[in-house]
Amino acid sequence: MPQTPNHSAAQSTSLDREPTPQIDGHPVHNLILASAYEQEQSLLRPFIRFVTSDKGENLYAPGEKIEFGYFPNAGLVSIVVNTVQGGTIEVGVVGKEGFIGLPILFGLYSSPHCAVIQVPPGEGFRIKAADLQNILRQSPDLETRLYRYSFLQGLIVAQIAACHRLHEVDQRLARWLLMSQDRLGSNFISLTQEFLAEMLGASRPTVTLAAGILQRSGAIQYTRGKVTILDRQLLEQAACECYGVIRNLSKDLGL
Repeated sequence: MPQTPNHSAAQSTSLDREPTPQIDGHPVHNLILASAYEQEQSLLRPFIRFVTSDKGENLYAPGEKIEFGYFPNAGLVSIVVNTVQGGTIEVGVVGKEGFIGLPILFGLYSSPHCAVIQVPPGEGFRIKAADLQNILRQSPDLETRLYRYSFLQGLIVAQIAACHRLHEVDQRLARWLLMSQDRLGSNFISLTQEFLAEMLGASRPTVTLAAGILQRSGAIQYTRGKVTILDRQLLEQAACECYGVIRNLSKDLGL
């Protein structure tokens, strides 16, 4: 005889699922915020606001006062070094796993770097630096998560610095695309050749050659303004060993 579906069991399973938390009327996808205890989220709610930012917008600039902390909810933010000669290079990338404004945690209010919206949508939750510092005094678990993120992000930044110095542009491009996919959860990444050149610290012709190598291997499709990852396994093979190190660290961040 056909078995009758156990609706009560299905209903129980559905009820047991943790609902997606909401702050300021928006679902929280940021992993640090989403994993915070409800009591700590309640302390944050009166002070935190959902914001959207355009591609290329600075969340903070070198030497300027950092007035807010940001918990990215979607998109990517680049941590960028600018030189006096006008050059730029990316030393960190932050998505839904992280937090922008780490100096705030240590009582600092400026940075020699800038944080810029890299890949839209630039959505996240913003809180004034002073409010965050006050709340962290009452939120030991959230404070620990932020300090842990800061430490792991520091290790990732050091690995990226070594990567820029030691590896070829096509390997670095493969590593960057994999890191971006991990944080975006998408095979499609919207970006320009000029932007890629700035992030990798290379010339546009060099980036074109590197993208061509990856495209001919079948790993990606590169068209104006967009990269499509076709074969992640091939892309991992094309990347240097730095991606493996960063991937393992990223797993500790929940990615």
